[in-house]
Amino acid sequence: MTLDAFDRAILDTLATEGRISITDLAKRIRLSKSPTQARLRHLEATGIIRGYRALYDPILLDRDHVTFVEVQLSDTREAALSVFNDAVMKIAEIEQCHMIAGSFDYLLKVRTSGMSGYRVVLAEKISTLPYVSHTSTYVAMQAVKEDAMTPPDE
Repeated sequence: MTLDAFDRAILDTLATEGRISITDLAKRIRLSKSPTQARLRHLEATGIIRGYRALYDPILLDRDHVTFVEVQLSDTREAALSVFNDAVMKIAEIEQCHMIAGSFDYLLKVRTSGMSGYRVVLAEKISTLPYVSHTSTYVAMQAVKEDAMTPPDE
């Protein structure tokens, strides 16, 4: 699907202001309200906009401890990958899971309340996932950039 400048302006605005009203969005992108609303509905219907969500402050929720975990599997056939993927989806502390082309199979982003909380998640949840043969943990010291679609400063 080809996106024009108005569609991209809608996406850029919603990436930082997801609760903006249609009226304000239309003003921001310099298009009238009805076409703006039609474009927004089209972006939603085609799946370009997959949904809306609230962003929380992990520090206020005592979930500011971030670790990245390299995971090697003992079996990388399609059936094993599928079983692993399904099991990962059930662990709330795993914020992201990416299959990697490299010296390990998956990279997990894990968010917990601290090192002792992470140790429990690693021992009781991650290490017991199907086909896990080895893990390596890296503790993040600071998040420099986390928002996926933060537009550059204008």
